[in-house]
Amino acid sequence: MRGVFYTILRAILVIPVRLIFRVRVKNAKREPKRDEGNYLVCANHQSVLDPVFICAAMRRQQPHFMAKAELFRVPFLGFLVRKLGAYPVSRGKNDVGAVKYTVRLLKEGKSVGMFPQGTRCAERLPRECPIKFGAGMIAAHTGVKVLPVHIKMKNYKWKFFRRVTVIVGKPIPFEAFAYDPEKSGEYARIAGEIYDAVCKLGEETK
Repeated sequence: MRGVFYTILRAILVIPVRLIFRVRVKNAKREPKRDEGNYLVCANHQSVLDPVFICAAMRRQQPHFMAKAELFRVPFLGFLVRKLGAYPVSRGKNDVGAVKYTVRLLKEGKSVGMFPQGTRCAERLPRECPIKFGAGMIAAHTGVKVLPVHIKMKNYKWKFFRRVTVIVGKPIPFEAFAYDPEKSGEYARIAGEIYDAVCKLGEETK
């Protein structure tokens, strides 16, 4: 499911973005088709441009991303990011409202993008970055499939005209995580398994 504004803006910007950042997409066909249901796309987070790279790679559905609340207070920029499907989150706090909105989007059939790391971890191997349990919690509350994606670049630091490779993994049905609501630590375990799949994509791709 894609909004009209998003579809138009993506059509205008996708070629310049791919040229400026030399974006290459591997396994693009793995992205679920619109009639195959929505998904939770989870990727490593190394740069502020990661949502842009993911949106440039995802052709069939529109991933909605959390964005820091401060952006929405900037004239015009706040309007623009909201129209692109982003929604605010208060970082450094337990923003229950943002979590509930994420769950609602997924239950309404929209796709959502999340970074298990929770914040950027620039210039470090993704495997070395700590993660949070949010992705596991959202997956458990919605039961949607998870689409692992790895964003790979030299030294995991973006520069203009430096190659960015977006590697799309195979969708993981939620049932594969064998979620047990009676066990403690399940959100963290699922988030760990998701992130492991994300990291392996980068480690197995030259």
